[in-house]
Amino acid sequence: MHWRSTTARFAALVFLLQVAAAATLLLTLRAIVRGQVYDRALATEEVLRQDLLAIQSDTGTAALARAIELRGARPARAGAVVLLADAAGNRLAGNLSAWPPNILPDDGTIAVELYRRRHDAPEAMLVRATRLPGGARLLTGSVVEGERRTVRLLEAAMLVALSLAIAFAALAAWLAARMIVTRLDDTVATLRAVRGGDLSRRVADDRSGDAFALLADAVNATLDRLDSLVSELTIATDTLAHDLKSPLTRLRSALERAAAQVSEPAAQEAVDRALGEGERVLALVETALRITRAEAGIGRESFAPVDVANELEQLAEIYGPLAEDADRVIRVVAPEPLTLPLHRELIAQALGNLIDNALKYGAGTITLSLTVTSHAATVSVADEGTGIAPEHRAVALSRFGRVDEARGGNGAGLGLSLVAAVARLHGGSVTLDDAAPGLVVALELPLRS
Repeated sequence: MHWRSTTARFAALVFLLQVAAAATLLLTLRAIVRGQVYDRALATEEVLRQDLLAIQSDTGTAALARAIELRGARPARAGAVVLLADAAGNRLAGNLSAWPPNILPDDGTIAVELYRRRHDAPEAMLVRATRLPGGARLLTGSVVEGERRTVRLLEAAMLVALSLAIAFAALAAWLAARMIVTRLDDTVATLRAVRGGDLSRRVADDRSGDAFALLADAVNATLDRLDSLVSELTIATDTLAHDLKSPLTRLRSALERAAAQVSEPAAQEAVDRALGEGERVLALVETALRITRAEAGIGRESFAPVDVANELEQLAEIYGPLAEDADRVIRVVAPEPLTLPLHRELIAQALGNLIDNALKYGAGTITLSLTVTSHAATVSVADEGTGIAPEHRAVALSRFGRVDEARGGNGAGLGLSLVAAVARLHGGSVTLDDAAPGLVVALELPLRS
């Protein structure tokens, strides 16, 4: 699955939304808990501050000092922070040893870490300084060390929860992407089978009514129409073959009888020329029909095991005398035997067309080669002529495509088109390449058991 595919982007979207939702939930929970913890501490500090200010207002600073000492001795006030100092900062009463630096009256509530008397470790606390009449200063606060530990434990738990959320988000994204791919696998497999020639294949109907079911219905309807058109094409091509080949055959017979009866040289030459053109038209019709039937997938029922290397040897023997007449050589390079299910007649005609093209338009040695990889077998025909320029190769493979300026000749432009159609009939492909020098035409055929 490519990272730029729609499935990958959908999986990434699911993952990001899951992580964002989990992170938002955890951060909101942290903010609520933290706010509740510290708001309670602030409320406790404010109650203590207002209580002490009321005592100072009613009885004075000396009485306030005594009240602070009494309050500090009570266990219920163990978490309170109180310090009463004179204008110079000297301690008068409270559970702090000295006025903390950098804390000024009316600065509001400040979070600090200070040592309380008879405590060996600093503690987190929220404190507030207030200026009293006469210059004295009052520091009130609440120890929040326990609350801070609680928040830290909560944050650690949140990190674990976020890690689990990321893992589950990745799993959800993978499952979502896999669900889409699984729902489309049957459709893709069906289309591949149809492309390979199995026009009876259809996508299974799951009756869910979702978008995938609608896609399956549309694909099946299209395949039904395609099957109908191919059936009509089969009937049309068979009818066309009968309607065209029969009069052409009768015309050839009439020309042969005329050739046997005429005695004048000029008439004999004209009849022979007409007979040749008739043969050419008949071959053209037969080739065009073969291409049409191959493109429609007709002929797969005739597939049979064929020894490809032996087939190349036989073709070399058949075309060997023609090559010798042209002072050319045909050689076969097939290092290992290979048997594939093929339409033997069409493969032989396709390779024969390539050899015939190499004899007509190429030069030097003609090489028939067979190479095998893990997934395909490649049969190629190469010559040492001028080749075909890269910009003309697509035209050469098209039906009735002629590249006279590149190769010369007076063909109908169906030879390479038939080769391409036969390759597609077998689920393969054709490529034209530079043989340095010359042209190499390669048929890649998939390996089948």
